[in-house]
Amino acid sequence: MTRHLPFLSALLGAERPLIMEVKARDAHGGDLLRGRAPGDLAAAYERAGAPCVSVVTGRWFGGSAAMLAEVTSRVRVPVLLKDFVTRRDQIAGAAAAGASAVLLTAALLPRESLHGLARECQEHGLTPFVEVTRAEEAVGLPDPHRCVIAVNNKDIVTKERDAGDLDRSRALLPAVRAAGTLCPVSAGAVSGPEAAAGLLAEGYAALLVGTALLRAPSVEAWLHAFDACRAGAVVPGTRPFPAAASEPPSPLAPLPTARPAPAEPLPPAGSGAETEGAPV
Repeated sequence: MTRHLPFLSALLGAERPLIMEVKARDAHGGDLLRGRAPGDLAAAYERAGAPCVSVVTGRWFGGSAAMLAEVTSRVRVPVLLKDFVTRRDQIAGAAAAGASAVLLTAALLPRESLHGLARECQEHGLTPFVEVTRAEEAVGLPDPHRCVIAVNNKDIVTKERDAGDLDRSRALLPAVRAAGTLCPVSAGAVSGPEAAAGLLAEGYAALLVGTALLRAPSVEAWLHAFDACRAGAVVPGTRPFPAAASEPPSPLAPLPTARPAPAEPLPPAGSGAETEGAPV
């Protein structure tokens, strides 16, 4: 059913179903790369066991088309393109650049256009990653079992500058499941390992985590805490984990649950590490 859609298949088969995101800036313009190259970050996430990687190419978050090409050239895991996609040629371009999934924002697209673009993704072998904020936006998607339906916990009207509301994911999960997707995803505002583990325990198949990992003092520690919460070793609310920090993240070592890969460190923020084609 999903063998021709690598992104969806990877998420459904993942032990740690986190889509780890590469993003240049946060919604307030804050620098999230801090001297690190997008390709290096994506490769580090792959070494940490990410089943999929997301890359934000939209200018709203300081992205560029070059970021997609850089990331897909550095990783073997499926890559999600996150941008404001409104045309069929953008989908063809994403496929040509090596993407495996494309974001479709339901709130920005007329219903007919949304469904047409979802079909176009599927025809190119891409997973439609349909982002919703209301239950009715998930209804009637073509071949919904071949779509990811993701609940955006942030407010697109305010350009996602709000803190986000995880209760939206909790409220919409029954409607998202009823829409027919095999892979409901909670996206945005997933800041702590405890909250992340809780959303999976409540029934989400996967999560998209971006800013929290990019700001984490130690990505390794964030992921270990997440694994501990899922295993029940940490009772939610008893060991709060910092959602952000101003200091550079520490090197990321391979984790016990990660797939075998060379042990290379995550480039520290401010190191000046660059990759040809990376945005300035």
